[in-house]
Amino acid sequence: MADTTLARRQNVLILFQAFAEQALAAGAPPKGLEQAFAAQLQISPSMWSQIKSARPIGDKLARQIEVLCARPVGWLDEDHPEAPPSPAEREFMALALAAWRASNGAGRKALRQQLQAAQNSSSSSSK
Repeated sequence: MADTTLARRQNVLILFQAFAEQALAAGAPPKGLEQAFAAQLQISPSMWSQIKSARPIGDKLARQIEVLCARPVGWLDEDHPEAPPSPAEREFMALALAAWRASNGAGRKALRQQLQAAQNSSSSSSK
């Protein structure tokens, strides 16, 4: 199921972001955080790299991650809209804001229509 695959990837990235922020706040150096997170999940750094990019997280690994990150069973499969935006999402929002501010009324209308069309096609394809 594509929605579960996407939700799991987004949620494990949320877990990594929280892990990294906590480690950095505790004085840990940035170098090695990826490996440390992989160790916490009891997977190889290579597997972590694959998960971040494209590898789906299976049911067994999803439950393992939830246990090791102190999350309830099924947490990885759910949408968590309260999660902070990822770096890629922040980059997109900054780009969208810059395009919006640089546009005139017609340009803004076109931007809005493009985003609404993309949202509508995404919504209809996931049903």
